[in-house]
Amino acid sequence: MNASPSPSVPAAGSVGLDVLRTLLERPIPAVMGVLNVTPDSFSDGGEFIAPEQALARARAMIEAGVDIIDIGAESTRPYKGARPVTAQDELARLRPVLSEIVALGVPVSIDSMKAKVVAFALDQGAAIANDVWGLQRDAAMAPLIAARGAPVIVMHNRDSVDPAIDIVVDMKAFFLRSLEIAAKAGIARDKIVLDPGIGFGKTAEQSMIALARLRELDMFGLPILVGASRKRFIASVSPSGPTERLAGSIAAHLIAAQRGAKIIRTHDVAETLQALRVAHAIESKP
Repeated sequence: MNASPSPSVPAAGSVGLDVLRTLLERPIPAVMGVLNVTPDSFSDGGEFIAPEQALARARAMIEAGVDIIDIGAESTRPYKGARPVTAQDELARLRPVLSEIVALGVPVSIDSMKAKVVAFALDQGAAIANDVWGLQRDAAMAPLIAARGAPVIVMHNRDSVDPAIDIVVDMKAFFLRSLEIAAKAGIARDKIVLDPGIGFGKTAEQSMIALARLRELDMFGLPILVGASRKRFIASVSPSGPTERLAGSIAAHLIAAQRGAKIIRTHDVAETLQALRVAHAIESKP
């Protein structure tokens, strides 16, 4: 694995950290747009796997005002049915499109649990790593992130659902492990964002509890990202398919913002951004 960035692209560390700091200083949460170059993602699998479709989607999100584009080449759908792929599969999906998306000028995060894929993406100019297993799945991930100096999103996850546990207690224990791994690898604390992993290893009830008790994660003193977009817990309240959950997604994201979330990850950029701006405008009035 090539550990040094390509000479034609700036190192991810300073660029990513500057991007992250700028976004976190804004009065409303930053909006991260989902771009799945996969055939089997739970909501939009196959829609953007062709390079021209992925580029068109990225441009549309930029026009809508997106702050970060989160690109993933392996489905990490939070329910059964995702097909694991190799790093070579992910790279084959990313190579035709990643550098062109980076060139559009909006910060890009790479959604992968594989250090080899993250290294490639950082080489191509991606600014942020997004690990859905919180540095706990690939032992090479934390040392890579530390060596590159890139910001990293650390998401809570579980191999299986356990309705009997206190999910927030489980999240706190998971994050403590992740932060210990990060510290041992030398990842600076100001480069870490926590993600409660709505829908991942959780019942619908536990996903809602995680959102309701989001403030408990303030104990870590780190920014929080929430991605509730189109998740199945919405259907447990109001029966609906993934593409019919816009209103429920916005409701969840507004609550997350009220409880301190600094980044919102969504499939629906324009609608989410409008909701966040209007909520902020109202809350700012005397």
